[in-house]
Amino acid sequence: MRIVDLRSDTVTLPTREMRDAMYKAEVGDDVYREDPTVTALEELGADLLGKEAGLFVTSGTMGNQLAAMAHTKKSDEIICESESHIYCYEVAGLACLSGAQSRPLAGDRGILTAGRIRGAIRPGGDVHIPDTGLICLENTHNRAGGTCYPLAELEAIRAVADEYRIPVHMDGARIFNAAVAQGVSAGEIARHADSVQFCLSKGLAAPVGSLLVGSRDFVETARRYRKMLGGGLRQAGILAAAGIVALTGMVDRLAEDHANARTLGEALANLDYCIDLGTVQTNLVIFDVAPLGLTAAAFVERLAASGVKAGASGEYRVRLVTHYGIERSDIDYVAGVLARLKPPC
Repeated sequence: MRIVDLRSDTVTLPTREMRDAMYKAEVGDDVYREDPTVTALEELGADLLGKEAGLFVTSGTMGNQLAAMAHTKKSDEIICESESHIYCYEVAGLACLSGAQSRPLAGDRGILTAGRIRGAIRPGGDVHIPDTGLICLENTHNRAGGTCYPLAELEAIRAVADEYRIPVHMDGARIFNAAVAQGVSAGEIARHADSVQFCLSKGLAAPVGSLLVGSRDFVETARRYRKMLGGGLRQAGILAAAGIVALTGMVDRLAEDHANARTLGEALANLDYCIDLGTVQTNLVIFDVAPLGLTAAAFVERLAASGVKAGASGEYRVRLVTHYGIERSDIDYVAGVLARLKPPC
């Protein structure tokens, strides 16, 4: 039976070029800052996003948590979107590691506005309430279906943050998807944030790792916290080599994933599935199966029986993610499976 794995873009496999680069990578002890390949990756990532420095970390979650630790103090409050990854899927790391309280705000398709953020900023000088220590934005937004922040909104949020002297961290796990979808550089998006975390895995297909970029002083603080959390790496150039290939050779092809996702989304809409096509902006497709009288788990089981691997994103929402290794023929096959599973109205 044909298998099409659309559970996540984390299931991608490294390219042959990545495997060759990993085999040949020049390495050293990175805790001593003697791994030239890690250094090259960090400099490349920082340059692409217009920041002074970068730090190689094992995961996007680690990058986000290091950013929060470096930007805030205990008892601060962190503004984030109510369905954001840093709030929903990082094991209460903000409270546990930073000692900060989350202030989740509901966004429109995952997108917060400058006005909504302004209204949530705590006034200073009152001993009873926390200080607003950080604004976190997720771009693209996972649970909203891969939606992107409009550049104008990012600029407005930056203005509010500057007015109140609050740093902005961007969880840009898929920032290159946002850049390709909007036809701009990742640096044009990142300039509105003080720090950015982005994944080398997922759509870029590296096997391991993320980068955290920002000012030189910020990165040095994050480096210290990385060591505290056990993230100091030794001959990590073997992994960093794949990351360099990801950034130099895998960004433009993200447009293929977006086109495949759009095709899949339109197929769902044509079959009268409950889907908001306005959220299908990058490589994620989320639809609701409640009108079918099924839970997401039950529908995912039916898909699996036909060789399509999908994920449940809530009790009734199913998520499909296009990525490297998924071809147009796979999308056509999945559309056919969806047509067979859709009961007549």
